[in-house]
Amino acid sequence: MSALNIKKGATSHSAYDLRDPYADVIETHTLAVLVDNESGVLARVIGLFSGRGYNIESLTVAEVDHKGHLSRITIVTSGTPQVIEQIKAQLGRMVPVHEVHDLTVEGPAVQRELALFKVTGTGDARVEALRLADIFRASVVDTTLESFVFEITGTAEKIDAFAELMRPLGLREIARTGVAALSRGL
Repeated sequence: MSALNIKKGATSHSAYDLRDPYADVIETHTLAVLVDNESGVLARVIGLFSGRGYNIESLTVAEVDHKGHLSRITIVTSGTPQVIEQIKAQLGRMVPVHEVHDLTVEGPAVQRELALFKVTGTGDARVEALRLADIFRASVVDTTLESFVFEITGTAEKIDAFAELMRPLGLREIARTGVAALSRGL
């Protein structure tokens, strides 16, 4: 079997086959980036992603050290293992970046997201929305005779599941914060 005859997805039983079997595997990673809290830093980080065609699935940023003027950017992105390594290396070379941590590979991490859901409805749909909110431990933060605003905190999967159940009950609007994440332990 010559190299010219190998098709994408074909397997070789040769010990000399140098193709990477994981080259097309897309992984999702959560990166925590500690940066100087100054004008233009977030734009530069986002510019790195958009300029190279990398996708940002979630982005959160906030100042975490007022005295040291440091902010933490949490980015959820996806790509092949080579692309993820390239993203981390390019982020690490940026001047305002102090640290880059890949929480996906550094060990167990806690990830949470906050979301607000506006649900409209009356009668049985309203009762069912309240029942589901109780099951998901969502709080009612605003109510009128025709609508509720629920607040829910949890993993992205939990929020997605809640959204799917609320859709037929009159879901009108969703606001999500994006992922906040910390590594577990010391």
